[in-house]
Amino acid sequence: MIEWNEFGRIFSLVFLATAIPVAIVIVLEKRSPYKTAAWILVLILLPIIGVFFYLFFGQEYRKRKLFSRKGIKSLGKIRKLSWQQLRNIDQTHLKISKKALEKENIIRLLLNNSNALLTTGNQLKILNNGEETFQAIFKAIQNAKHHIHLEYYIFSNDKIGTRLKSLLIEKCKEGVEVRIIIDDVGSWGLSKNFISGLKENGIEIYSFMEVRFPRLTSRVNFRNHRKIAIIDGKIGFTGGINIADRYIEGVKKLGHWRDTHLQIKGDAVACLQVIFAADWYFVTHQNLSDQKYFPPFTDAPGTPVQISASGPDSDWQNIEQAFFAAITNARKKIYITTPYLMPPQPIVSALETAALSNVDVRVIIPEKSDASTPKWCSFSFVEKLLEAGVKVFFYQHGFMHSKFMIVDDVFSTIGTTNLDFRSLETNFEVNAFIYEEGFTKKLEKYFIADVKNCREIKLNEWKQRPWHFKVRESLAHIVSPMF
Repeated sequence: MIEWNEFGRIFSLVFLATAIPVAIVIVLEKRSPYKTAAWILVLILLPIIGVFFYLFFGQEYRKRKLFSRKGIKSLGKIRKLSWQQLRNIDQTHLKISKKALEKENIIRLLLNNSNALLTTGNQLKILNNGEETFQAIFKAIQNAKHHIHLEYYIFSNDKIGTRLKSLLIEKCKEGVEVRIIIDDVGSWGLSKNFISGLKENGIEIYSFMEVRFPRLTSRVNFRNHRKIAIIDGKIGFTGGINIADRYIEGVKKLGHWRDTHLQIKGDAVACLQVIFAADWYFVTHQNLSDQKYFPPFTDAPGTPVQISASGPDSDWQNIEQAFFAAITNARKKIYITTPYLMPPQPIVSALETAALSNVDVRVIIPEKSDASTPKWCSFSFVEKLLEAGVKVFFYQHGFMHSKFMIVDDVFSTIGTTNLDFRSLETNFEVNAFIYEEGFTKKLEKYFIADVKNCREIKLNEWKQRPWHFKVRESLAHIVSPMF
């Protein structure tokens, strides 16, 4: 039997050989102080297990350029047009209202950090639930003449997934090109038979970053959370809704599933197409650069839109920077809906500063969540925000999964990005940034309707929550930044 002093020597050697070198690597990576402190705490308390956790979930690849966009031909034209816009942003040919130009700093930012071309020839439609979204997507697919491009985090083998599969096979037999990208983790439940059925009928489907040993350690932490549908390069969709029955039927423990999606007709679809083409190149090394996938820009009057994607393949945290700029630029109001309220510290400070400056800041989050740790971590931010004057609402009518933001009367954004660490710093995401008063008013009506299905949290009430709630919040707050 090993004596305690012998065990202590062995433990010390293991600690010196594993935890300390990893801790040094983490410090040298210059992450946020919160992530650094959290990882080092885990390495101290659980040295061996902590090392494995770091290898699986903790490595950051943005600066290492693991994901490169070099070789993607469709990006060249977008870059060129973006540079032209940066030089000519004040020119009238951009067809932006004077009110929209109040948000010129956001437009410039997105042109600089992600080559997010500003397009004006767009017609937008808010799809306020799963039924509206699937009806619109299925209708567009039924009318497809040339190609259908789908990219989803979750593609389920359920009723809605089976319906979509049948329709895609039918369109493929008509000669329509069908390409699908699914996230390997998000769509883990998709059976091999389901995928084989698609491939056998001429549909191209690929998993984004397959998670298989021994490559698991470098890939499991970077998930493609994007939801994109593009039909014939003329109509596109993005937002919070995946391919699954829950978006129509809800979930037994949570109830109704509240979500928001966006339909785009016009020039901004080409920008969605570029993002899909970049991801397609990543999984297949095939370039989708033919003009048939990219109808010419019309420069027609319409709703001004920028499409921005963020993730480990981008040089900057594009969407987080745009959120920060929008919040700090607010003068009247900031309305946010998000399923998870775990923002990085710069966003927290921006929200608190806006509220303390008498900007009307309101945030809707679900009271019931589909994930325990994000739920309690979200709750850990509530008290500090309330103290600054932010109004926090807990959604009561099921699960709130919508992801949109309204700033003042002319700016809004809808997309796949949650207001949390993972979405803003690690996942592959996409958002539409919209600069139009009419559209913003429509989206605000949906926000106000959602508030009616919420209960507002008051500071005095929240401070009196049970002690074990506070313990759970604190633990979740420490653990969440690591994942």
